[in-house]
Amino acid sequence: MTRYLLADAAATDALGAALAQTRPETAVVLLHGDLGAGKSSLARAMLRSLGVAGAIRSPTYTLVERYPLATGGEAWHMDLYRIGDPGELEFLGLDGDEAVLWLVEWPGRGAGVLPPADLEVCLQVVGDGRSVRLEAGTVAGRDWLGRLSAWDLLA
Repeated sequence: MTRYLLADAAATDALGAALAQTRPETAVVLLHGDLGAGKSSLARAMLRSLGVAGAIRSPTYTLVERYPLATGGEAWHMDLYRIGDPGELEFLGLDGDEAVLWLVEWPGRGAGVLPPADLEVCLQVVGDGRSVRLEAGTVAGRDWLGRLSAWDLLA
């Protein structure tokens, strides 16, 4: 487990960039936190760092937004807040192999249906900033945290 204090939006963006640049080839990231904790901001920073240009829309109403990555495959940014039952995910067409990065907000609503998390990110508002706890769920996730610890932007 790794913890950081993110003093401002720039620190959140730096964490997103660091996560993007150190990520494994395929990854599932579950984003936890209350409304306004920074889940979408962190996901957006990761996507920008991976070269996604143009609008990065919140998936609050669409449930999933797909972004092609220059390195191949797609990043899927999902917001499951409006899901009433995990079985509803079946209708989103998420069974393909095109996703190399899953960024899932409100993952508890998809419990039992989502793939195992490589990394769980828990965000919490603290004063003007945020605290973040990163927990690996797989060997790939543990390796990811190891690479992240060497990333200078978070020092």
